[in-house]
Amino acid sequence: MSLGSITDVPGILVGHHGRRDDDATVSGPADPGRGWACGTTVVLAPPGTVGGVDVRGGAPGSRETELLDPANSVRHVDAVVLTGGSAFGLAAADGVMTWLEEGGRGVQMTGGVVPIVPAAVIFDLPVGAWANRPTAQFGYAAARAAGTEVAVGCVGAGTGARAGVLKGGVGTASVVLESGVTVGALVVVNSAG
Repeated sequence: MSLGSITDVPGILVGHHGRRDDDATVSGPADPGRGWACGTTVVLAPPGTVGGVDVRGGAPGSRETELLDPANSVRHVDAVVLTGGSAFGLAAADGVMTWLEEGGRGVQMTGGVVPIVPAAVIFDLPVGAWANRPTAQFGYAAARAAGTEVAVGCVGAGTGARAGVLKGGVGTASVVLESGVTVGALVVVNSAG
């Protein structure tokens, strides 16, 4: 039985970009870690998509999630970014904004468009070298790679994800309700941080 994918929702596209070195290590008290093990996942939304958010966790890292409050004036999102790199990884959303702006997507203003791209991070800095984390280039590459086929596991934002001492990663599923509405989800499991 197939669990489906978030891209079963019409118009939704997903892209990943990550970098993982075979010799990447987890840092410890005497070891700063080495190599690359991080990435970014972008969910591109069709025009007119209404977003919502529920921020959880003891130290959430996010950007533009306040825009998703129904009391605010911006009602639509162009993309959602999930990324490694803790707060540093929020820079990946800049690349997604650039990619969307190049395509004319965003809130129309007098001088151009402003893409609406909420983002959230996972804490994966101890996996790989501390300074190796997603940048705007990661976000741009993930947006450019977006399509309907969604890779799962150790990809995109799940590249450095952990669940204790086990590997975490990206997962997705969908369900069609009796009403005919398709509901999709995409998650990054990183219960280590």
